[in-house]
Amino acid sequence: MSNNYTRSIEVSASPADAYTALTTGIAQWWTSEAGRFDKVGDIARFGFSGKNGYWTFKATTLTPERIEWDCVEALHIHEGKPKEIETEWLGTRVAWSLSKTEGGTRLDFEHHGLTPQLLCYDICEAGWDMFFVDSLKAYLDTGTGKPFQGD
Repeated sequence: MSNNYTRSIEVSASPADAYTALTTGIAQWWTSEAGRFDKVGDIARFGFSGKNGYWTFKATTLTPERIEWDCVEALHIHEGKPKEIETEWLGTRVAWSLSKTEGGTRLDFEHHGLTPQLLCYDICEAGWDMFFVDSLKAYLDTGTGKPFQGD
């Protein structure tokens, strides 16, 4: 078993709607300062008003069943934490597997490289729990997510 961050959710939205949320609708559930992915190779930046930095990802897989982004730039700012925390996501990969269920869609998420050994793990685990488990689920179930809104 992997010690990467992993979570699964089931939502009432269709796989097609879940795919859209994870490619072009990211601003609806993660951060209002979100880029988008229209095709493999697209690069998008996801910011948090300079408070906690930003991450830049490259889309490496975009199929109806699987979405993967590679982190190509990272600046994770947290006062009081060692400088090494800033680039810990660099070279990591986020991946979603989408599968149709009787009631909608199951999304299995894994952040490859986000492990308990990283300085940011507790912060990032809480962040993904808030944005993936809570906000994305709310967005796909109700149409309203809880993305970071900035200042």
